[in-house]
Amino acid sequence: MPDREAIAGTLERAVAERTALTRFTAAQPDLGVEDAYAIQWLGIERRLARGERLIGAKLGLTSKPKQRTMGVEEPIYGFLTDAMVHPIEERLALERFIHPRVEPEIGFLIGEELRGPVAVPQVLAATRAVFPALEVIDSRYARFDFRLPDVVADNASASAASLIAGSRAVTPERAGDLRLTGCVVRRDGEIVHTAAGAAVLGHPAAAVAWLVNRLAERGRALAAGSLVIAGALTDAVPIAAGQTIRADFDGLGSVAVSA
Repeated sequence: MPDREAIAGTLERAVAERTALTRFTAAQPDLGVEDAYAIQWLGIERRLARGERLIGAKLGLTSKPKQRTMGVEEPIYGFLTDAMVHPIEERLALERFIHPRVEPEIGFLIGEELRGPVAVPQVLAATRAVFPALEVIDSRYARFDFRLPDVVADNASASAASLIAGSRAVTPERAGDLRLTGCVVRRDGEIVHTAAGAAVLGHPAAAVAWLVNRLAERGRALAAGSLVIAGALTDAVPIAAGQTIRADFDGLGSVAVSA
């Protein structure tokens, strides 16, 4: 059986030391997804013990092309702490990362506890506001060489993540049909990707519902006040020193990060 505590400790040190790792499944092919989620939570518990505060969750692999690439049929999730929130006005400190990439996402502020089973209508009814967001992901693994359990254990590529939330938030009613919410991603003013909300499991709220239902299987709920980023609308965009990445969302406003 994989040593979950040892793997969690290795990941924690890798974040602190900015170390790229060889994927755990190379030496431990019996490492499974359930092991990985247990390791992920051990990592979050270590953060909480250091004084960080749990503020919500994030989703990954919410598009069909990404799922096909990984050979899976459903998304993955990780957790967000207050230490992962990056002030929108500050430059990104690239020395914290190994190979940072930026993803545009639709964020949800949950107004009341969500406990599975739920579907899209329940998620929207419980949502206080939606907002534009960027997530800076940074895999702990060298050359992006990993398998599904590796990325889950790495908090869904968010062990060293940063969340940049836009300054504008609107109610789901004002936002309209999130499936049709267009997004344009620019790097230094040049368009690199376009997409719409339907790229995320057909509806961003469907991704949140999936999360809530999976948490219920593990005896957990999504607390009132949680922030949830529902998954990338486009491919991740690498960011380097001196660059700015901006995402403009129809009806939600914009959000940007500079390095």
